[in-house]
Amino acid sequence: MRTENQIKRKLNELIMSKKSLESRMAALLEKEEQDSSDAVKSLRVQTEQVEESITLLEWVLDEPVGKYHA
Repeated sequence: MRTENQIKRKLNELIMSKKSLESRMAALLEKEEQDSSDAVKSLRVQTEQVEESITLLEWVLDEPVGKYHA
């Protein structure tokens, strides 16, 4: 099982990756070339995957407190 600090480090790493992907996508969109459309689609998919991982790690860090079954 991972420690809270390990999860936070991974979360920060994923956030930085997301920012990098978004800046690469913005640069491609500025060029507006036909060849870049496949690259933009690929970057969008990667960004969505990173966002999903970020959401999961945030959920782990903010795990619910209490009982679900009384």
